[in-house]
Amino acid sequence: MKLAKFAASAALLTGLTIAPAAALSAYADDAAAAKESDAKPVARTGFMAALLGAKEFDFIGFMLWLALFGDGIAAIYFVVDCMILIRPEKIMPATLINNVQSAMAEGDVMKALTVCESEPGAMANILSAGFNHVTEGFDVIQESIGAAADLETERMMQRLTWISVCSNLAPMLGLLGTVEGMIGCFATLANGTPDVGELAGNISVALWTTAGGLVIAIPSITAFYAIRNNANRIILRMTALTMELIKGLRGVEVEQAEV
Repeated sequence: MKLAKFAASAALLTGLTIAPAAALSAYADDAAAAKESDAKPVARTGFMAALLGAKEFDFIGFMLWLALFGDGIAAIYFVVDCMILIRPEKIMPATLINNVQSAMAEGDVMKALTVCESEPGAMANILSAGFNHVTEGFDVIQESIGAAADLETERMMQRLTWISVCSNLAPMLGLLGTVEGMIGCFATLANGTPDVGELAGNISVALWTTAGGLVIAIPSITAFYAIRNNANRIILRMTALTMELIKGLRGVEVEQAEV
């Protein structure tokens, strides 16, 4: 898990450092070539035109693309993180369930509590909340387990929320790029007879940023709902299993040690 997070973080750092350096290097090469030939700047085409501007370096458009790259890498990181952590075997480990079942079959609540403390996790935290109130009655145990379950569910959903943030942010950044490109188009038209190359470059910026935002948003929102539905299924299973494990607490009494 730590290795996967480290790899994702390295990818994020690489994307935010190498991509700008490569883009600026390409811009510098074009400027040097134009200077040597004493000609007008060479018009760029395709994605490079959208990234750097059709003829002149577009700082705003470039920063928007950096934001889109960062958003896409962050979305990948959070998707991988959630896929690693939100799994049945991670939230409900079989060893924890088997050991708690064995302890409850023996009627040893303290042993079950020790098992939960030795294997921390979502389900262990929920069971621990119930076992810690075993002397206060079954109703209090159920309330404690319900409150702990709500807390663990919220923690899972907060982790998932970051995927949703990335998926919602991407099309907004793309839209901002579209607006910036259209502003450039109308500014060109306002100067009189438009330069066809510059006008096409501004339109290209608008279309490319929109496409970039959608390319990030569509997989991200799909992954968000898929992982969220999986998380909901796990939560339902965990709730049912927890209630089954504490069912024996109805008749369990814990003797208090004499001081």
